[in-house]
Amino acid sequence: MNGADSLILTLIDAGVEVCFANPGTSEMQLVAAIDKHDGMRAILGLFEGVVTGAADGYGRMADKPAVTLLHLGPGFGNGMANLHNARRARSPIVNIVGDHATYHLKYDAPLTSDVVGFAKPVSDWVCMSSSANELAANGAATVAAAQEYPGAIATLIVPADHAWAAAAGPAVAIAPPKPQEADQSAIDAACAALKSGETTAIFLGGMALREDALDQAGRIAAATGARLLCETFPARLQRGAGRVAVERLPYFGEMASDYLKDFQQIIMVGAKPPVAFFAYPEKPGWLSPETATITVLAEPREDALFSLRSVADQLDAPAQHNFAQPSQTLPAPTGKLDPMGIGAVLGELIPENAIISDEAATAGLALFPTTAGAPKHDWMALTGGSIGQGLPLGIGAAVASPDRKVICLQADGSAMYTVQALWTMAREDLDVTTVIFNNGSYAILNIELQRVGVANPGPKALSLLDLTNPEIDWVSISEGMGVPAKRADTVEAFREALAEALSHKGPRLVEAIIKP
Repeated sequence: MNGADSLILTLIDAGVEVCFANPGTSEMQLVAAIDKHDGMRAILGLFEGVVTGAADGYGRMADKPAVTLLHLGPGFGNGMANLHNARRARSPIVNIVGDHATYHLKYDAPLTSDVVGFAKPVSDWVCMSSSANELAANGAATVAAAQEYPGAIATLIVPADHAWAAAAGPAVAIAPPKPQEADQSAIDAACAALKSGETTAIFLGGMALREDALDQAGRIAAATGARLLCETFPARLQRGAGRVAVERLPYFGEMASDYLKDFQQIIMVGAKPPVAFFAYPEKPGWLSPETATITVLAEPREDALFSLRSVADQLDAPAQHNFAQPSQTLPAPTGKLDPMGIGAVLGELIPENAIISDEAATAGLALFPTTAGAPKHDWMALTGGSIGQGLPLGIGAAVASPDRKVICLQADGSAMYTVQALWTMAREDLDVTTVIFNNGSYAILNIELQRVGVANPGPKALSLLDLTNPEIDWVSISEGMGVPAKRADTVEAFREALAEALSHKGPRLVEAIIKP
């Protein structure tokens, strides 16, 4: 048995079932080990950003890590943007990164790089294998690190000679650490705040947005009148008819600041206090009112369900409440397609227990409220703001939850960052329906150009935000990748195309034309 065999067997014994991979020469022993040993599914991504984004989607839905297999520092670098998003989502991911053989590093070959330097900015844990015999133990420790509640990015760097050299055998899996629980003092402080009579928001994020935790938040709201708010870009929000509804904080800083201005106190559960995405001239960066008292009930790495239930019980909150979202659909307009029309159709057609990957960008502003009363579903958003997440996230979600329909709501510009994801969807026959919002523009940047104070931008500036020269033909791209596709430019055509796509088991794409 070599080091690669010992590592892969250790990962399998620790419960890692899926490897999203874009390997190279230094990983060939690991590729052979995956092939040799049953228990780990291997899925190829044609770009490392697809691999890491898929691992993020898998981690969010499975609540356990997949492994990525990446090639040296440059390969890892190609996947860093979606690891940034995954780290913000606190998704569990194990990265295995091959490196040159230890004795080859002195030659400074073309692909030699500081792999640790690449890994540190987007990892919570980084480990360099010390020997072939220690590789399995390093792997067990890496899996355990990735399972720190609610999840972490753990990266193991494997020199090629450690993979091919003889090794003693696999290591024993390490039990994941138990979630930390908030101190009683934090629970007492939250209860006191809720009893104060002041206008209060409970600001929820991370694991506080799962159905069981939301139900406890609904109990608290029923007992105290507090309002339930959530992060603008949640990692995974369980929503829809029958679940506790929360108010989503607006994206634009001045709108969010205005939204929060009347709250005298804000209780944080699983989230950090909200801040603006960017700095703007004469616009707020800190979004909570300066006069508001902020009470931290549970930090993002503390057990949100425990904290909310403890507060609800201490307040003698009712077991039943009326904060469940009612089932409702909006009447769809007719004629020319726009985001409101798309949202109305989605609200009608989203199937029970669907998973939504939302990277619709500007179009997404209309989609969230119009789908509130759809059947129960999970909503995953762009946690770290680094675009190119949506399609890979859908891959991982579909692999983690093969019996659930996945719907990717995807802006056209950001889709081009990881368009190779369509090929993996086809290759693996994943049940993913993608809606491309084709407005022929980086529309959000046209808005941002004005918001940073640029008046009367000229043709060169505007050309850098335009995607119509040449036009991008999404139906041709999709079908060229093996995913059947249709185009729609009216509400009626979109409803027909989406209904047909959702009725099929397997990948489909609908190009929604929403150009002005």
